[in-house]
Amino acid sequence: MRIQFTALFLVASLFCSAQQKDLTTMLYDTYETYKETTLNKRRIKHFDLYPLIEKYRENDKFKVSRVGSSIEGRPLSLISIGEGETNVFLWSQMHGDEPTATQAIFDIFNLFNSPDFETEKQEILANCTLHFLPMLNPDGAEVFRRRNRLGIDINRDALRLQSPEGQTLKRVRDSLDADFGFNLHDQSTYYNAERTGKPATISYLAPAYNYEKDINEKRGNAMKVIVFMNNIIQKYAQGQVGRYNDDFEPRAFGDNIQKWGTSTILIESGGYLGDVEKQEIRKLNYVSILSAIYSIATENYKEIALEEYEKIPENDRKLFDLKIENATYPLLGKDYILDIGMNRLEVDKEEHNDFWHSSRILDQGDLSTYYGYETLDATGYTITPGKVYPDLVSSFSALAAMDIKFLLKSGYTYVRVVNIPKENLSSPFPIHVIGKKYEVPEFLVEVGLNPTFILKKGDNITHAVINGFLIDLNSDKKTNFKNAMIYR
Repeated sequence: MRIQFTALFLVASLFCSAQQKDLTTMLYDTYETYKETTLNKRRIKHFDLYPLIEKYRENDKFKVSRVGSSIEGRPLSLISIGEGETNVFLWSQMHGDEPTATQAIFDIFNLFNSPDFETEKQEILANCTLHFLPMLNPDGAEVFRRRNRLGIDINRDALRLQSPEGQTLKRVRDSLDADFGFNLHDQSTYYNAERTGKPATISYLAPAYNYEKDINEKRGNAMKVIVFMNNIIQKYAQGQVGRYNDDFEPRAFGDNIQKWGTSTILIESGGYLGDVEKQEIRKLNYVSILSAIYSIATENYKEIALEEYEKIPENDRKLFDLKIENATYPLLGKDYILDIGMNRLEVDKEEHNDFWHSSRILDQGDLSTYYGYETLDATGYTITPGKVYPDLVSSFSALAAMDIKFLLKSGYTYVRVVNIPKENLSSPFPIHVIGKKYEVPEFLVEVGLNPTFILKKGDNITHAVINGFLIDLNSDKKTNFKNAMIYR
């Protein structure tokens, strides 16, 4: 009997997978048609969303309601579509600096407002009513920070409910008595899938609703939908999915919404090589969320085995932007072998609409269990301090006319510039700019310091590390360099 059931399950799963594969492939391949082009970077603000929300307020397909306000008075809007009995509630940007899913939500709106995918959309909207609360923390988004104007983490306010944003989330969830909830976040780009060098591009969690981590039907359904979504992501980012630890957090909204009877799915958008603005990850959100909603509408997720959830690798945090392995580091007359892990930290500009990098060495020593988005095996290479170019350069325009690569090959990593524009916060050139009187500190490779040095092989300078960016001086390939530093 068990063999017969297993065979039937496999047939059903294969049928659903084939059916879903066609839909997800079409969603992925046609994505650019529906991408909301006005939202093309991470640092979006409420005023970027306002005209889009107003457009849907005037559209008969959608229902738009103001359901609350932030501390600073920005409106919180619920956008609904569909007439089915199953209520699916999706909220995003509870943390102001986590906007990837907010962008994907407006891509999803564009699809529902189009004449395409009519069969699939009719099936979704006949069986489900979808409710979206994008940008729950608009005050945090305004200054691109995690916390709200009160300075609290809204995701730890489910019990006390001190924040108006948290009060709104609770009130909406209760009024809908939502069957499914999608809790949409961003996570650090430095998470990796356990014991691999692959970033956790998407991470999932079906939060526990008690300390015992019991699995009831509601939580089990969330786990099944996550398995379904994981199978989709594997097609486009193989091995780049993680699973969060499910220890119960009694203050967290996800855990409590699960406890209150909504099958809750946490989605965290992490890192993807070369995707600084997370636009590829946004696309993966769009495809996987829509596919999951379709699975809920058709109820084919019910056939998925619960034990598949535990097979998703756990999240780990062992990624660096750049890892240098096995480099020789001379110190006090002796040579040592070092691995160096460094990250490019973002520094917001004043208007919180762009950023520059100020990099740091995060760790050094034996980093053999860590990984890098970019890794150089520096066996046989020697770390060497960079020098200050001996001549004064009159201006940025004069520096732009110089052969920077030649300077780096000559061992120079700093250039003195007489007139440094006040508005310039960082150097656009792959070399540090210093003022006339600035004294470069004694060179050290040390945790917390800016990673800037030369790599030699024998007597030949082969690479430069400038502000945590690796520059291969023997290659003409375009690099991912963004900026060096200015020291006035």
